[in-house]
Amino acid sequence: MGDSLSAEYGLARGQGWVALLEQRVARERLGYRVMNASISGDTTSGGRSRLPQLLREHRPQVVVIELGGNDALRGLPIAMTESNLVEMTRTAKAGGAHVLLAGITVPPNYGRSYGEAFLALFPKVARAEGAALVPFILAGVADAPDAEAMFQPDRIHPRAEAHPRILETMWAALRPLLK
Repeated sequence: MGDSLSAEYGLARGQGWVALLEQRVARERLGYRVMNASISGDTTSGGRSRLPQLLREHRPQVVVIELGGNDALRGLPIAMTESNLVEMTRTAKAGGAHVLLAGITVPPNYGRSYGEAFLALFPKVARAEGAALVPFILAGVADAPDAEAMFQPDRIHPRAEAHPRILETMWAALRPLLK
């Protein structure tokens, strides 16, 4: 479950990190089916409302939650985002799934205290709820020496060339969950 970072925004179909994950899982014959339930523009509230039906329909063994960036871009209260992430994590775990949270940062113009509090919420929820964590999904992309070249003109969404790096970041935390 994710937003535009996982929904292949601005990319040709099959170039995003989730599609690359699907290819890797198949290539390594891990026996899992990858289902991308990401929607560009989605918030944690949207994910929270969609998750129960998706769990009933697909019965996943692992749920990746890559949501929260749009909450921050809209300046939504961090407590609300945290509550939604906690509820999604609990709901997925109650359905028998392992959970991986993928964190994100906000642009510096949101202020230092909001940015720090937002960044801290992903590890806080992961620790409290026993979920796996990728602290920053864009590690190796947004903080790379060639970072500007890794983004589409909007400077928010990664280009196709960045998605293999994103997959490697996610894979390090996801692989141990695939038993």
